[in-house]
Amino acid sequence: MGTVQTNITLGTAGHIDHGKTALIKLLTGCDTDRLKAEKERGMSIDLGFAPCTVSGLEVGIVDVPGHENFIKTMVAGASGIDGAIFVIAADDGVMPQTREHLDILTLLGVEHGIVALTKVDCIEPDRLATVTAEVKDFLAGTFLEDAPILPVSSITGRGFEVFYEALKELVGTIKPKRADGVFRLPVERTFSVKGYGTVVTGIPVSGTAKIGDEMVLFPHGTKGRIKAIQVYKRNSETAMVGQCAALNVPRWDYKAIKRGDVVTLGEYFSSQQWFLCKLHVLAQNKLRLKNGTEIKFHTGTSEVLATIYLLQGNSVAAGQECLVQVKLSKPVVAGPGDRFILRGLSPAQTIGGGMIIEPLPKKLKRNRPETLQDAQDRAKAVLVEKDFAEYCIKTAEDFTTGETELSIRTKILPERLKEILAELVRETKVVDLGSKLYIHSDTADNVQQRLLDIVSDFHRNKPESPGLSIEQFYNASQLKRNVFGGLVRLLISQGKLVERKHRLALPEHSETFSEDEQKLLENVESLFRDRPFNPPKCEEVVEHTAATPEKVQKILRILIEQERLIEVENNLLFHAEAIDRAKEILISFISKEGKLESVKFKYLLDTTRKFAIPLLDYFDRIGVTRRVGYTRYLKTPTAG
Repeated sequence: MGTVQTNITLGTAGHIDHGKTALIKLLTGCDTDRLKAEKERGMSIDLGFAPCTVSGLEVGIVDVPGHENFIKTMVAGASGIDGAIFVIAADDGVMPQTREHLDILTLLGVEHGIVALTKVDCIEPDRLATVTAEVKDFLAGTFLEDAPILPVSSITGRGFEVFYEALKELVGTIKPKRADGVFRLPVERTFSVKGYGTVVTGIPVSGTAKIGDEMVLFPHGTKGRIKAIQVYKRNSETAMVGQCAALNVPRWDYKAIKRGDVVTLGEYFSSQQWFLCKLHVLAQNKLRLKNGTEIKFHTGTSEVLATIYLLQGNSVAAGQECLVQVKLSKPVVAGPGDRFILRGLSPAQTIGGGMIIEPLPKKLKRNRPETLQDAQDRAKAVLVEKDFAEYCIKTAEDFTTGETELSIRTKILPERLKEILAELVRETKVVDLGSKLYIHSDTADNVQQRLLDIVSDFHRNKPESPGLSIEQFYNASQLKRNVFGGLVRLLISQGKLVERKHRLALPEHSETFSEDEQKLLENVESLFRDRPFNPPKCEEVVEHTAATPEKVQKILRILIEQERLIEVENNLLFHAEAIDRAKEILISFISKEGKLESVKFKYLLDTTRKFAIPLLDYFDRIGVTRRVGYTRYLKTPTAG
């Protein structure tokens, strides 16, 4: 049975010279001290990678340096690991970097691990029980509290079989990361290979990349296609989250690339300076972190000077959690859910760490109560893909969000996002407005009620009108056109609005008039009926009815709204029945003759050019006829 590649990566951690590299060499046959300086100094000053086959699965092992000066490198390596091989030398026991490495692993969210008690060949047998008890006390209350403590010697091989069985069990408890996210690889190192060009290496923190994919290198913004991939030093078609990978991108200049740069998809990420974060301050340092403190901020493989701004209060005590804004001295690429570490400038010690919630376009105003509540909601939502998608829809500007912008903000690829959106719609948490536009159900209820109130107010103020025109309604709504259209369609489908005579109304509404208005309306309409192709002007209507101009204008407006009068051009009105009759005459004539010379139309209607030509122009506009010079043709053979 062959080896199966997986995307699980383990990392060593522990104090300098406690035997991490020797243990990996015993386990894998690989010497992860690859640099000349490492050979000369006898310690790991950079990250070493080695593949290891465990129960037929090929997992990666990262050997991180233990020396205090190289803590930042340790953070870079640990940020991509799923489980820890925590190394403590039996002859030294727990040391300062032992504590700091455990803190860093905890802050980076590592939850699985085993403990290797190395150098057991250097102690007396009775010392083993004592140091094992000391280690157990040290690990109490941590994620390694129940982890097996495994005595092992990299020199004699003593205890290795038991250690390896525990390692197999550890790998079996780790669920491989999902590989359907947006590919992102924080750069560990870069070099050039003759015949290939630039190579960047690291552990992808999300997604999958394949040969031929176009990537963007940040912060440079340089695009390039992947020419070749190696995973665990073997050629591969793809590189997945959690694998030790090398990408060959010839277009990039390896001399310009450094650790902390990021390879990803440009439309999803950009370099940012402000981040909203959830911070846990370590208890053992017994310090209060003050608002405005300058620190070193580690995320991915980057190390940046930064300033911490608390969202509440002026300081936070050791052992506490809080929400903070971080302003970096230079932009970096990071995404929702990424882990980070804070280290002091002097003394250089780990202060705390936690989770990045989201990049921010600018500093939040913390004196607003809604700012803290929103930050708390965001921090909770970002832990689950579906919850974060729902949060982003609920808090979207202009009430709605499109699939593309939602995909970019949540860092969820379109195919997976469609599944999440379908689920949210099924659960009635989100409403699909069509055209790839979504609104949260709570928001939809509130905005729909606002729209219904507009219609209700209109009916109250103008009971004689059948309803609002679409344009009137849109202008009153103050919504974006696509949002307005989607919500109106939804209200109509729910039966909360009805469309009558090209106007929108509440279903229970019917036009109401006073007795005088009803008589005047009938009188005016009768006048237009009696003069179908020689309609009266407003002044003639006033003279005929003896009503005031204001009352006549109101009645004319009502008749237009009810589509009993049609405005053919400015202030030229025809009764709807006259329009229908003129259309019938026009179509009948052209159907027989094939065309109509415009001058003839006045004879067909027994009217004057003053009324015939505007009617022809009207029929052109509504698509009944088409004009060629002074001749009209039917626009389509089936018109009418």
